Order: sequence, then C-alpha cells, then structure tokens
Amino acid sequence: MMYDYIIKPFETALKTIGVEDVSILAFDIPKVAAHGDLSTNIAMLLAKKLGKPPRTIAQEIIEKLSFEAGIVSNFEIAGAGFINVRFGAGYYELALTQISKQHGDYGRTTTGKGLKVNVEYVSANPTGLLHIGHGRNTAIGDTVANLLEWTGHEVTREYYFNNAGNQMNNLALSIRARYHHKAGESDFPFPEDGYHGTYIQLIADEIWELHGSSLLDDSKETLELFRSAGEKWCFAAIMRTLDKMNVKQDVYYNEDSLYTTGKVKKVIEDLGVAGLSYDKDGAIWIALSKIDEKLTDRVIVKSSGEPTYRLPDIAYHRDKIERGFDLIIDILGADHIATIPDVMAGVKALGLDSSKIKVLIYQFVTLTENGEQVKMSKRTGKSYTLDDLIEELGADVVRFFFIMRGINTHLEFDLSLAREQSDRNPVFYLQYAHARISSIFANAAGKEISTLGNVNFSLLNHTAEWQLIRSLQRFPEAIKRASNQLEPQMIVEYLREVASSFHTFYHECPIVRAEENLRSARFKLLEITRIVLNNGLKILGISAPDKM
Repeated sequence: MMYDYIIKPFETALKTIGVEDVSILAFDIPKVAAHGDLSTNIAMLLAKKLGKPPRTIAQEIIEKLSFEAGIVSNFEIAGAGFINVRFGAGYYELALTQISKQHGDYGRTTTGKGLKVNVEYVSANPTGLLHIGHGRNTAIGDTVANLLEWTGHEVTREYYFNNAGNQMNNLALSIRARYHHKAGESDFPFPEDGYHGTYIQLIADEIWELHGSSLLDDSKETLELFRSAGEKWCFAAIMRTLDKMNVKQDVYYNEDSLYTTGKVKKVIEDLGVAGLSYDKDGAIWIALSKIDEKLTDRVIVKSSGEPTYRLPDIAYHRDKIERGFDLIIDILGADHIATIPDVMAGVKALGLDSSKIKVLIYQFVTLTENGEQVKMSKRTGKSYTLDDLIEELGADVVRFFFIMRGINTHLEFDLSLAREQSDRNPVFYLQYAHARISSIFANAAGKEISTLGNVNFSLLNHTAEWQLIRSLQRFPEAIKRASNQLEPQMIVEYLREVASSFHTFYHECPIVRAEENLRSARFKLLEITRIVLNNGLKILGISAPDKM
C-alpha cells in the first residue's frame, strides 16, 4: 500500500525515541486540504506515557523521520500536537507507477488472507416476486461480498432457502383458489392470508395447462402439488431477477435440511441437557433469561408442535459456525432487529462463539413518484416489483441507488432522479467520467494523435493534477476501510471524489493541445483514472461504459 511509504518511517522514528509499541499509530485524511494529505495524533497519545507536551514529542518525531527523496514535501505541527504530512512530487510519481503496473488488480489487498467469510443475503421466501426491499438487501450483500473479496477474504455467498412454514401453505392455498376459479368456480373461497399478486394466476394457468381439471379433488397430495409448483415457479422468477442484477450465489441452503438431518432436534436436545429449555403450557421454551438477564424467555416449539423461527435460526447459525467460517455476515431488514439478540444468545448457549456472527441491519426503502409514496404489498398484488424497477431504470441505476446511502439510513428511492440521464443522477455522474475518458482516447486515435510515448510523471505539477493523483492513490485505503466497516456507500463516496477531481483536471489541464511530453503524461494519468473508476464500479457491481 502506498501509505506504507509514510507509515514505516514513522514507526522507525517512534522506536528511535523509545516507543516500542507502534500499534497505536494511525493516520487520518484531513477534511481541510490546507491541513495536508495525512494527519496523526500520535504525539498526543504518547504525552502521558513520555511525560512531555505533545508538541515537543511531535517535534522529536519529525526530527527522527527519514524518507526517500521527494516522498514528503513538508511537515506541520498543528493545534495541540497533530502532525500534518504533505506528500511530495516523488510520492505522486511512485503512486502513479504502482497503479499503472497493477492495472485491473489495483486496489486489491491481502488484509483478509486466510479468513473464511460467509455472507448470507437475499434469502427471500419463494412465495412471490422480489420487491424493492429485497433489492436493497441484494445490492448491499453482494457489494459487501465484493469488498471482502477485494481485501483477500475467502468469501462464500449464501442464500437461505426458506421453504418451510405457514407462508408456503398460504401460497399453495392461494394457487388452489385461482385454479378453481379458472375451472369456473368463482365462489371458491380465497384464503384470508393468501397472496393476491397476478403471478398466482400465472402459476395456476400453468398447472391447468399440464393437468387440466384433474386437480379439483382438494386432496392433501393435490395441495402438495400446488405448493411444489408454486415454490419452483417463484424461485425460478427470483433467480431470473438476481441474474439481471449480476448476482450469483455459491450456496443455496435449504431450511428443510435442518429438520431432515436432525439439526433442529439436536438444538432442542442440547438446550435441554444444558438446563436452558423447559416445558410450559404444552410448548417448549428457551430460557433466555438464564443466558442474559436482559432477555425474555421465548417459545421455540409451539403447543401444536410447530417450531417458531428462532429455533431453525439457531440451528442454522450453529451449522455455519461448524462449517468453519471465521466471520458470518447476515444482511437483514430492520424487522428482524428484535429477534437477533435471542438467536445470538441461543448460539452462545450451545457453547459456540457468537462473536463470529455480524448482523447488518438495513433500513427500509420508500419508493416515491411525483412526490407520493408508491405502496407495495405482495399479498394485495399492488406491488412495484424489483423487475419493474430494473426494466424501467436499468440494473446499474437500481443497484447504485440501493447502495449509495448508509445501510442504517432509511432510503428514499427517488424515481424522478433515477430516471434522469444527466450528471444530477449520481450513477450517471460516475459512469460519464469513465465514458468521457474513453471518448478522449477515441478522439485522439481518430485524429492520429499519439497517446503513448515516454511518460515523465514529474511533469504533472498542476494543482488539479495533484488533486486527482491524491484521490487515485487513496483507492486501496478506501476499499480497506469500506471492507473493515462493511459500508459499501464508502466506495460510492470515494468514486464521487475521483470523478469530481477528474472533471476539474479535464477543464483546467489541456490534454490533446499540450506539449508532446506533457500530453503523454496527462494521457497516462487519464488511463490510470479510468483504471480506478473501472475497478471501483466493478466492486459496486455496476458497468463502466465507454460510451453514453
């Protein structure tokens, strides 16, 4: 990483003044450009230990620093003892050389090497089409997985296929009702909690084409056929939608397997042996209050014998841990927030390390059109599906809008802004920067203007050039930070900065009309900018077009 050229000399200087533990050394990027490129408060952190004023320690550190020629232009001691660092021309030249060599791999690091991570996302029940809430889950989860891969983690992308429970019965009953209606039985009752979407009629029509009127007997076997057909139809539709968003999964974990392999039963038995479950009113309860006094005991098996969702969730997370993952990430909507502590406590009660599980809670999406909220309901059928959104706006726009805000922030999906094909639309702003660079190269080729030649990066000394280079060299650090914090929108924010710096450079620094050697250096800077934009958009799962 480029920052190593700054950090390592600081570590050496600290050891020279008697500080052996350099792990507290950290740098931040100042919000005000006038304060330099990097800043550290290390002198302030050492004041008590060394018994000296921070500014004195800062001066001692600076006096012991040694850098390669041109890496740093100057230091400044600011405020109570901050050390501000400003890069020199040598640093920028070195940064551009490294980026050019790494090309498509620029930004990749090995910080997560050897760590196995499971990222579970989407996991929509196969009872209908994906809606826009699923879209945010999908975009966040897939981008988090991309970030982890770019930082060297071994990532498994997992879909928890929840085809058990009462919702599947409601799906079967809904299809059965539409099947009877197709047979002319208009008064056949529709289930109170049924699904009203038009897709239910499509499934019933397909069953009718295969079986005609032979399934009007309402037997248990016939209802199972409706259930199976509905599940397959819905899951195939979900897969088609995910494919449009360029989302692929490595593992499809079937909830039924938790029961057929005895994993749910084993959880009940082990909780009983540990004295953490009990019978009451014909139901089985988990004694969460014994595990954590802040929690309340919960039913895990109803008196009817039906398990509540906490039970298979505990079994599922036990299975993930036993599969050897070092980190387990769940992407869940805010409606799950109340149950997470219960599941984590259940995992801990089984003697497992629940700290390996990281749950990312995303807030819900409000879709607005003409200033009014668009209502969604899978059951009523008045639904703006994810497919509708992709068909209207394109997968790039949809995916970008779902990840451009922090996951803890409620997302208002502005259809008017998303439809705009201008730089007001944030995804177009980034893609346009990439396309403009490609068009500059294409125009130069058309005019037979050489974009190659000997490249002398030392010629790049315009303020706009340095600002662009300063942004470009931060790419690996931006990825590392976004990966560590599992915050995809950080890459969005970073790419906006790069695009903004590029546009300033483009307007202030002539490229084709520049003197030949300077022109070659600026074309190389354009090529490197395109590399960063392309790699960044790739992490976001968004295309980097050459034309727009």
